Amino acid sequence: MSIQTIKKESLEYLVSGGISVPHCFTTRHGGVSVGSQASLNLAFGRGDSMENVEENIRILARALGFDEKKLVLTRQTHSDIVRAVTEKDCRGLCHRDYPECDGLVTNTPGVGLMIFTADCTPILLHDPVTGAVGACHAGWRGTVLAIAAKTVEAMTANFGCDPKNIRAAIGPNIAQCHFETNDDVPRALIQAFGPEAERCIERRGDKFFPDLKAVNAMVLGRAGVTHIDISDECTFCRPDRFFSHRVTRGDRGSQGAVIVCKEAET
Repeated sequence: MSIQTIKKESLEYLVSGGISVPHCFTTRHGGVSVGSQASLNLAFGRGDSMENVEENIRILARALGFDEKKLVLTRQTHSDIVRAVTEKDCRGLCHRDYPECDGLVTNTPGVGLMIFTADCTPILLHDPVTGAVGACHAGWRGTVLAIAAKTVEAMTANFGCDPKNIRAAIGPNIAQCHFETNDDVPRALIQAFGPEAERCIERRGDKFFPDLKAVNAMVLGRAGVTHIDISDECTFCRPDRFFSHRVTRGDRGSQGAVIVCKEAET
């Protein structure tokens, strides 16, 4: 399976062929926001109005066919906290109103999960056997903390998922071509995952270029997930299409990755 682009008028988003419930990785196209947040900014608190953010989420909800009132959001802090949620956890469309976490899981039909990125790695998960879904935000710190594996573990512990049944999709992020770091990031990755992580790190002079998509795929594989779709999109390479924190030095909006729980397949 692969990651494909869907266009509905001005709205543009990416979907995984391996995930059969409503889901997407958004681009920056198709919303009402203006300026550096133009146009489908989905996160409040970066200079956009709450009215614009809410309308952008409603646009996405109409396109995917979910109820924005049943959406649970993340207040991300580059942690390894994963919350199991239900419809009772819906607090509106401002992510700042939610408890701290970088991962969400649910098996409540109708509930949608959303995480936010603008260079970090978005990951969506679906188990068609139990119907459970998950979403997590993996910056390099979250990657080191194995947030992807901990989201799989939360699906297993809370809903009885078997990792081999889980379908995963890794969305657009700052790819290896432009994720330039000092030696602190590769050191942390190798300390966390051992020599296998070295294959995901390229050295150029005194700088290092980790491939966080590859590391997160490795983390998911170690957790028992075998069905993984990976986007080849780089947010840094395409600031016309994606919000990139590094390109804009923080003056930007946020993409979203959303997945909606449905009844288990029979």
